[in-house]
Amino acid sequence: LLIDVSGSMSPYADALLRLAHVWVRAVPRHTEVFTVGTRLTRVTRALRGRDAEAALRAAGEQVPDWSGGTRLGEVLGAFLDRWGQRGMARGAVLVVFSDGWERGDPAMLGEQMARLRRLAHQVVWVNPHTGKAGYRPVQGGIAAALPHVDALLAGHSLATFAELVERVGHA
Repeated sequence: LLIDVSGSMSPYADALLRLAHVWVRAVPRHTEVFTVGTRLTRVTRALRGRDAEAALRAAGEQVPDWSGGTRLGEVLGAFLDRWGQRGMARGAVLVVFSDGWERGDPAMLGEQMARLRRLAHQVVWVNPHTGKAGYRPVQGGIAAALPHVDALLAGHSLATFAELVERVGHA
């Protein structure tokens, strides 16, 4: 799970980390969680704690770029260089939780998403704006990412989280 914790995603970050906590607790050997913004931060260990509030607090303390900007292309490249190529992404169902706002070069995000798509079994992008009436994924980052995504899902409610869990379960 790659969870965008930038300023534009801050209204959703708490709920997404809570979902990640449940996932880590339910499937600990097969779930890894990273936050993305201007940096990549692995928060899996912090989210393994039994107490949700303590786990979320511990994860939050590890994230240096909370509510900052977003450099998805650079951060995804760092993920692939450090963990993806070595096997974490190979054959995995990778879920990106982001609105796709990109401060960096959208072309770089497209290139990194293509790399990720070659490694992963499936790439699911969860965008909280997808469920809103009239939303169109035309921003540079999400537009660059979409050709390399198996599914674009909404991520703004418990019902959409249930759809995501079902999708990942059937992958």
